[in-house]
Amino acid sequence: MESNPVFTLEKASKSFGNNFALQGLSLTIHHGERVAIIGPSGAGKTTLFRLLCGVLHPDSGTVNLFNHDTKTLGTSTLRRLRKEVGVLYQSDNLIPQLRVVHNVLMGNLGRWALPKALWSLLWPQELSCAREALRQVELEEKLWAMPTELSGGQQQRVALARLLVQRPKVVLADEPVSQLDVRLGREIIQLLSRMAQEQGNTLLVNLHTLELLEGHFERVIALKEGSVFWEGKPDALDEPLLKALYGKEYTGLYAH
Repeated sequence: MESNPVFTLEKASKSFGNNFALQGLSLTIHHGERVAIIGPSGAGKTTLFRLLCGVLHPDSGTVNLFNHDTKTLGTSTLRRLRKEVGVLYQSDNLIPQLRVVHNVLMGNLGRWALPKALWSLLWPQELSCAREALRQVELEEKLWAMPTELSGGQQQRVALARLLVQRPKVVLADEPVSQLDVRLGREIIQLLSRMAQEQGNTLLVNLHTLELLEGHFERVIALKEGSVFWEGKPDALDEPLLKALYGKEYTGLYAH
């Protein structure tokens, strides 16, 4: 694993009105790591991800992306760096009016010139690239389908195929399985983990379903009330720690 950090946060804080989402958060994510972010509702997990990709800036402290302070970056530089960061949201964010092939090829928008991107809406460009990405998520036969014809799990796999086409250096997955059942959620996490390992990506996943931690992550960072509550290897988590972290939210779903 390379020692160069992808993200470095130093005493980063972010508030919305009188409510602190993050308070003095310091952490480092290195190239090639697979990290799960856990914590109760309102812990600051989504705000953290928005800081990491430069959508938000900290009110105090610093957030560095590839050794660049996001607060000091110009628009063009930040746009260039964001091309290296792929984001998977709770909902798949597919465009329902466009066929699967077009949604997948949107992973190329950071590299294509505008004329090529517009032409691709009429006549899909680099079709073999889209087909191969869909093959890797076992949806090659859905190349010309509309998103509305797919199940929730299939739509998330299309979003993963879009990331495969984008080939980002970093993948941020913000509770990507919260709307899926455990079986489908496990499939999506397995695909994300496999993609990260095969492409050498850095992977950060916000997870609420604790049983999906097993076997896919090297490190867990637990947030509570906007601060790091605990971090370590997944197998070091135990019931007393999780109860202290989640309080009344803890359901005992995670078991060794």
